[in-house]
Amino acid sequence: MAPVVDVAHLVKSYVVPVRKAGLRAALTSLVRRETRTVDAVRDITFRVGPGEIVGFLGPNGAGKTTTLKMLTGLLYPTAGEARVLGFEPWRRQRAYLERITLVMGQRNQLVWDIPVIDSFERNRAIYRIERAAYRRRVDELVELLELGPLLEKPVRNLSLGERMKCEIAAALLHAPEVLFLDEPTIGLDVSMQRRLRAFIREYNARTGATVLLTSHYMADVEALCRRVLVIHHGRLLFDGELASLVRRFAAYKTIAVQVNGKDFDPSRFGEVVSRDGGRIALRVTKEDAPRVTSELLRELEVADLTVEDPPIDEVIDSVFANAGP
Repeated sequence: MAPVVDVAHLVKSYVVPVRKAGLRAALTSLVRRETRTVDAVRDITFRVGPGEIVGFLGPNGAGKTTTLKMLTGLLYPTAGEARVLGFEPWRRQRAYLERITLVMGQRNQLVWDIPVIDSFERNRAIYRIERAAYRRRVDELVELLELGPLLEKPVRNLSLGERMKCEIAAALLHAPEVLFLDEPTIGLDVSMQRRLRAFIREYNARTGATVLLTSHYMADVEALCRRVLVIHHGRLLFDGELASLVRRFAAYKTIAVQVNGKDFDPSRFGEVVSRDGGRIALRVTKEDAPRVTSELLRELEVADLTVEDPPIDEVIDSVFANAGP
């Protein structure tokens, strides 16, 4: 099956001015400007298949948003190729733009001073959506996102969470086949993050849309993405299943054990992370986990025991720590 997103050796570089501090340097720069080249994206290659939800992870400045802007046609690459739905994004053909959407957290597309439903109507006109299809999609999005009480409110009167729900609905009115979501839950409370994640999952299941998601919230990634791309300093460090990332980069496991009976020194089994009465959390290396688990069960009266991988955000941190410049 042909990929929906096909990126090959994509590069984006910027030429930026370089100037030292001081009046002398300022005067010198008027006649002889020095510049340097900054590589925001360095030779990345990946493919995304139909219906996949793929997490695109990296720290600030890693190149995530730059990549999404190239894939949506907002930036022209320095080198390399990309195809989305068979189109070259930066040609910005109408037939392409009608089939994708880009949602950037805390960036407005709704008109601030008019009711939400009027902004929806404006998008209907821009995308030339037939009236019957528009009504059907509005009804579906209102149901999925619980937007009913918000439609008649001016955007300026909405909370951040309410506005983000409406922003996402507006971005989906034209039924895009590919969703580029750049930090869609940033700044939202935990409850609203959970509801938006549930909506994205439901939308993907209903429509089969392909989703490329960036987020600093690992809960978003764990809830939605089986596969992740990890980027750092513009380079792609990892492309594979989230579970494989954990296996590859997680150096330790956490053993949580509930012990009945006699007191004992847990430090002889591993690093003690926490202790609350008879419940103890130990950190051990992956290699030592089977041995330590066996010793705990053999030597102590164990009421409960679990072995867990470290939180995914710690795994991602370890990827970046080992990546180098």
